[in-house]
Amino acid sequence: MGQKPKVYAITVFDGDGIGPEIMAPTLKLLQRVASLFGSFSFDFKHVPAGAGHFRDTGEALPKASIDAARAADAVLLSAMGLPSIRKPDGTEITPQIDLRFELELYAGVRPVRVYPGQSTPLADPRAEQIDFVLIRESTEGLFAHMHEGQIHGDQEATETLRITRPVCEKLFDFAFRLAQQRAIKFDRTARVTCVDKANVFRAFWFFRSIFMERAKAFPEIEADTAYVDALAMWMVQKPWEFDVLVTENMFGDILSDLGAGIMGTLGLAPSADIGDDAAVFQPCHGSAPDIAGKGIANPLAMILSAAMMLEWLAVEHEDQDLAKAARIIDEAVGENVVAQRHLTGDLGGAANTIECAASVIANIEKRAASNGVSDKVA
Repeated sequence: MGQKPKVYAITVFDGDGIGPEIMAPTLKLLQRVASLFGSFSFDFKHVPAGAGHFRDTGEALPKASIDAARAADAVLLSAMGLPSIRKPDGTEITPQIDLRFELELYAGVRPVRVYPGQSTPLADPRAEQIDFVLIRESTEGLFAHMHEGQIHGDQEATETLRITRPVCEKLFDFAFRLAQQRAIKFDRTARVTCVDKANVFRAFWFFRSIFMERAKAFPEIEADTAYVDALAMWMVQKPWEFDVLVTENMFGDILSDLGAGIMGTLGLAPSADIGDDAAVFQPCHGSAPDIAGKGIANPLAMILSAAMMLEWLAVEHEDQDLAKAARIIDEAVGENVVAQRHLTGDLGGAANTIECAASVIANIEKRAASNGVSDKVA
């Protein structure tokens, strides 16, 4: 008899708005991938959180849900938040951000890549070479005290930005290690660029100084710096020149959406938030309540986030089948994007959510067979 498959415990947050609609086919896809390989399987545990849960219970992120996320091998989180549901101070419900703080997920990983042959807003043919990763520090910066901002009468408001050495050192080491992995994968020189505003703010000079200190521990990697305003311009002018960009929380929040714009849509933008002991994977887009319940939401960013989860688990658990599965899922999505086939309306197609995901699954089955992977589970 063969070995039993390795079981990975995945905590699932279904989210708000279109969240459950894109999560369901993604879990179906993961189950199909597991059945094809046979060497791994998933134990999905659904837990509550979100704006809808806050509306119904007065609690956005229950402690039991946090505990389940902390105990899991990984967390898969769908779009959260509803603009119509807000706290008394006027801010939206953001349990996805609160979870980053609870689990100390300091490295927000936002890939920016264009599939060869994919349509992109950039006319330059070099746009097909775009493949860089933006790493957004996720627990400090302007978000560190986001619940503590002060409004003084009707004349003044203040927020506090926080940068600490321990988090910066872990963040920069993460960025350099990721660059090393990408250098091996793509057979090229690694490069990490620190994005800041060190010419104006002391906190960002501190940020940059720590970056240059940590760069000395990775002498084989090119390390340079850029001011965030210039970097935003270069992301449009020459995004194919970048490898790994690392930046503060708020800057990363803004630049990651610019990166999605380069790809053409947030519907193709996955993300991960990674710490020392936990990782959360979710699409970059919002909950789109205007189309919720219509069955037309784009599931691809959610599916690509699941692929990122498999890739991370593969490294953490030295599981090469997970790495192969992640690559096959990514290629299966790319096949439809490049061919403009079975895509949802936001990508210029006419497919609904289920049709789009089903087509990706069909691509996975075809690619798995060509890679020598056949059904191991009846």
